[in-house]
Amino acid sequence: MLELDFTELSHPGCVRTNNEDFAGKIIPESPEQARSHGWLFVVADGVGGQDLGEVASRTAVEVVLEGFRRAGSGESHSAVLPRIVQAANTQVYETGRAASPGGVAMATTIVVCALRFDRAAIAHVGDSRCYLIRRGHAAALTRDHTAVNDQVRIGVMSAKEAARAESRHVLSRSLGSDLFVNVDFSEHQVIPDDVLVLCSDGLHGPVHAADIANFAGHAADLPAAAEELIRLANQRDGGDNVTVQLIRIRAVERVGMYRGRPYKLR
Repeated sequence: MLELDFTELSHPGCVRTNNEDFAGKIIPESPEQARSHGWLFVVADGVGGQDLGEVASRTAVEVVLEGFRRAGSGESHSAVLPRIVQAANTQVYETGRAASPGGVAMATTIVVCALRFDRAAIAHVGDSRCYLIRRGHAAALTRDHTAVNDQVRIGVMSAKEAARAESRHVLSRSLGSDLFVNVDFSEHQVIPDDVLVLCSDGLHGPVHAADIANFAGHAADLPAAAEELIRLANQRDGGDNVTVQLIRIRAVERVGMYRGRPYKLR
């Protein structure tokens, strides 16, 4: 059966007094639930401003967690994750519209990771990220939905230019900005000793992927690694909220799929 260790930590940073990041998780209560639903981890980074960023991120995470709990037994994560992230988008959008007579613009980024058998399913909107650390190397499993990254992707701007651009944090996609949103989804095989990292841009902005891999990939103590990553982010910047979830894969259950149903591989 899939076995893992995990930790999560969030910090307001050195400048802000409030924390607009929000994180959540669902841990299966039995081996049967681990196979029928699996684990779920989620990080959201509110971008609404004032108190509304906190409302947006918390709302999104709560909707995603509840949607995952209500998913059908054995339902594929490729169907579940886009659906519950879309539901979160609708709820954030409608909450903003109802916040005052004229409505209030509120939004959040989100990254969701569901784990079952030997697979990690990732859904995201915005610039919160998921990394896979394997053999000391961190690979991003998500693509930032920012204006400058979109320009890099089509060749209008170089990666170096994007890293220096003043508009590098301007989102091109987020939850709550419109009634409908395009959710990116991907699925990846995981193996023992892999580490998955979910984080807000308060971490991956000032802390490079190589540093994240160095601290999280070899750590025997995941809580200590999370504390060190947040300390490093605050030391190098500190101007943003910082949230990180670390998930180490201890063992997997190898399966194949036939007509949408898993079967165990020897």
